[in-house]
Amino acid sequence: MPPRHRPSAPHPLELHLPFHGTWTVQNSPANRVPSHGTDLFGTRFAIDFIAVDRQDRTAASRSWRSALTTEPPELFFGYGLGVLAPQAGTVRVAHDGEADHAARRSQPSLLRYALGQPARIRQGPAAIAGNHVILEEPQSGCFIAVVHLRQGSIRVRSGETVSAGQLIGECGNSGNSTQPHIHLQATDSLALHRAQGVPIVFRDFRERLPAEVETTVRCGLPFNDSVVSPVRTDRFPADQTVAPDWPR
Repeated sequence: MPPRHRPSAPHPLELHLPFHGTWTVQNSPANRVPSHGTDLFGTRFAIDFIAVDRQDRTAASRSWRSALTTEPPELFFGYGLGVLAPQAGTVRVAHDGEADHAARRSQPSLLRYALGQPARIRQGPAAIAGNHVILEEPQSGCFIAVVHLRQGSIRVRSGETVSAGQLIGECGNSGNSTQPHIHLQATDSLALHRAQGVPIVFRDFRERLPAEVETTVRCGLPFNDSVVSPVRTDRFPADQTVAPDWPR
């Protein structure tokens, strides 16, 4: 296993995984920075999580639609699962009302979606983030964005104080998203169009890399394609169930 990545900043923001159960990791800053290939909208140290079942599948099955076109987001295990506040803080933005669109696994549908990326960028942060919550972390003054939430699922309001682990919404497929997942990032500004990314680490999680045994990480970043789940602690109680082995 390669050495565990540590962000270049001396004091990265410590967070908790924003979910229960098991999720696979994509676009991790443990593998590259900027993690999403750009600094746009403060995504330099952003990370993505996709819910999986006991066979590490993101959905129960594949069909001709998986290979040729789009699929309903409800087919994916993550759709509608609870999303938790990754740290205590004050809600500064709670944006809802963006539709959840079709999921895309096929190459033709992904290509068509990629061609529309410039137009989404021109529309601004709401078109990229979809339904989202932004928290202000009081000690650092940094802002934590949790995005692509399900339409109508946001449980918090602007100005509300939340605790780490509090339910803030549900996983969806709104904004710039090809399948239901959680995108999380920290920034130095509430204005995403000019925000700079802030390094993050996660506390108390289990990680299993492909062809590796599961390990417990007290503070660090998970790697791409690993499967992670939160460790139960007094500070951040976690339900250790996984996504079901059947379609939702």
